[in-house]
Amino acid sequence: MTRTRFWRSSSPETEDDTGKQVSGGGGGGTGMRLIVPLQGVVQGRGGLLLGSLIPCGLFYFLQFYLKRHRSPPSSPNLPELPRTWSRSNLTSRGSAGQVPVSSRAVSIARDNGSPYYIGLERVSEDAYDELKNPNGVIQLGLAENRLSLNLIDEWLSRNLNDSILGGGGSSGSGLSISGIATYQPYDGSWELKVAVAGVMHQIMGRAVSFNPSQLVLTSGVTPAIEILCFCLADHGNAFLVPTPYYPGFDRDMRWRTGVELIPVHCRSSDNFTLSMTALDQAFNQARKRGQKIRGILISNPSNPVGNLLTRETLYNLLDFARDKNIHIISDEIFAGSIYGDEEFVSMAEILDSEDIDRNRVHIVYGLSKDFSLPGCRAGVIYSLNEHVLAASKRMTRFSSISAPTHRLLISMLSDTRFTQEYIETNRERIRSIHDLFVEGLKQLGINCAKGGGGFFCWANMSGFIRPYNEKGELELWDKLLNVAKINVTPGSACHCIEPGWFRCCFTTLSEKDIPVVVERIRKVVETCKPPT
Repeated sequence: MTRTRFWRSSSPETEDDTGKQVSGGGGGGTGMRLIVPLQGVVQGRGGLLLGSLIPCGLFYFLQFYLKRHRSPPSSPNLPELPRTWSRSNLTSRGSAGQVPVSSRAVSIARDNGSPYYIGLERVSEDAYDELKNPNGVIQLGLAENRLSLNLIDEWLSRNLNDSILGGGGSSGSGLSISGIATYQPYDGSWELKVAVAGVMHQIMGRAVSFNPSQLVLTSGVTPAIEILCFCLADHGNAFLVPTPYYPGFDRDMRWRTGVELIPVHCRSSDNFTLSMTALDQAFNQARKRGQKIRGILISNPSNPVGNLLTRETLYNLLDFARDKNIHIISDEIFAGSIYGDEEFVSMAEILDSEDIDRNRVHIVYGLSKDFSLPGCRAGVIYSLNEHVLAASKRMTRFSSISAPTHRLLISMLSDTRFTQEYIETNRERIRSIHDLFVEGLKQLGINCAKGGGGFFCWANMSGFIRPYNEKGELELWDKLLNVAKINVTPGSACHCIEPGWFRCCFTTLSEKDIPVVVERIRKVVETCKPPT
């Protein structure tokens, strides 16, 4: 009767065996003939005995059949899946296709054809070592300072126990379990902000002071720049960037923020310095295309050229930004790595000296270059815009500095005697290796643009490319990488409009490496010289 009620409730009307429509609500006799398949047996034509045995036999037969054909359970503690969802059945049905991922992931995972990343990958697979792999690829494509690592090593050998293992003296600045096992401020502890502000004061020649409360600390300059992109621009907005510029900006600024970069082309006739006329033209052309410009990104010193922005240029940039009502991001990560005689002027110094709209200027700095600490992943945002500071502090939840790194850097950067000696010694070493490297290139007929800071020189090899275009430049780059086994960065990867320029990072070399590099380059360029 239970089955009868279920069936009848699911269908408001039925038909009798003559085809006449009958109501489903009463007259149970006619409906019973349709519902009970054994009604003849039950009502006397088969007898009560058969009416009882046949359903029982069918039930036990069904149980026997299921027992013989069911799959053995994978675990006695887990319920068995229905047969239709077993692995064997799913396999027999075939795959429904690759499970999709987001379009963002597909775009990022796609092979990057930039020579900059190709060269870095080649070095990671076959890195040069004087003893272990003398025929490996020599790294000139990575802006990393190995000249002063021994100074860091000596400081650590003297102070690691105190700074890391908790022997921080009466100040208690060393680590304790509460200092590394509990949550720390995502945007950096106050102690580290004070120490970083002090070091930035030293780096800038004590010409400007930095308020620790205006600092936001991140796990490197890359997330610092990305955070500023999130704060200053919406998806599809754009930043003006003077060329040639660091190839990583295309990835670091665009991947997750969705902003666009608009090159402002600079030329060798002006030593690749920024022209305000070119800046204004790029802005107007972008506006005509319907793009919304939200800011300018400058590097000071420039990467890859190494030139420094003059005080006058900085003032002009501020006037331009005020006139167009846009922001300025000043990347000053190489501020302490000056090897030339030119004066380095921080944008912070301009802000201190002028009564201007300070809310539109944001400075980024880090310890990976000037202090040879890329592994520590320590970057800085310095801004006087309270909205930017508030948003940046919250976004550092995704890019905070680890607690052990906090404690190590507090101890190291608070040692002002060490930091001052390090800055001076490091600059001398950069100057010395720069001069040796540039002189070696001159012997090959390769001249470099005049630079004053950074870990690289901007070498002009246009006389060795055939044809004189991007294709010829990339062919020479390929020979340098695969024949000479020298990894350099071609200018096209830096959006340079003139073919034949290459970024060569020299702070990865020792003095004895330079003759090896020069000789390897010689073998390639001699095959590329035009006929006399």
